[in-house]
Amino acid sequence: MRSLFQTYSYRHSILLWMIMLIGFTACKVKYSFNDATIDPRYKTIKLGFIENKARYINPQLSPKLNDKLQQKITNQTKLTRVSNDDADYVISGYISTYDGTQTVGVSGRQASTNRLTVSINIKLRKNIENETKEFVVSRSFDYSANLAFNTAEAQLLDEVVRNMVDEIFNRIFSDW
Repeated sequence: MRSLFQTYSYRHSILLWMIMLIGFTACKVKYSFNDATIDPRYKTIKLGFIENKARYINPQLSPKLNDKLQQKITNQTKLTRVSNDDADYVISGYISTYDGTQTVGVSGRQASTNRLTVSINIKLRKNIENETKEFVVSRSFDYSANLAFNTAEAQLLDEVVRNMVDEIFNRIFSDW
């Protein structure tokens, strides 16, 4: 025979589960995976090649950026990549700025710190909502003025790609 406490606790557990079940089924739930919030109606994505249209072109930047963005979307969402323009998400863009000529630090009348600035224009089309959004992601990366620009950009490439991919991903899927 159950004690009064066991019966009371059992009934509360059932009641709590019923309330939670009704709450989840009554509202429109978005799934969230690693900080990405995606409406469950969205199933597919087309990721266009982000080409480099900057005045100075680092030939490694665009291919690495595209590869890492594709990996992040594949690993952190449930979206299926497709190649047609009627995908639920269609992402395209281009690198508009890649400039490492700016001096930002001076010490003893000599440049001590230079800055590489990278900007990427992104166009996001959400076909289900018939909505298009354009935005620019821009970041600066400082490096020692003692380094030749070719050396500095080789050292900064992975950091540039990682930061730009994270910013693009967050702007698209985390409503930043």
